Amino acid sequence: MNLVLWAILFVLCWPLAVLLVVLYPLIWLLLLPFRLLGIGVTLTLSMILAVFLFPFSLLKSS
Repeated sequence: MNLVLWAILFVLCWPLAVLLVVLYPLIWLLLLPFRLLGIGVTLTLSMILAVFLFPFSLLKSS
């Protein structure tokens, strides 16, 4: 389906399609540090949550 959309875009407005093909990898590279930062923040917050909930899981199992 994605290929069909690219083909339609290329037929209707080929300069925009070529520009997007060239710019997409650059935009992906620019946004990569923010994606990695988001993964790091998610892992840190889940670790903090696990540390706080660990005593309750011990109480619940006994």
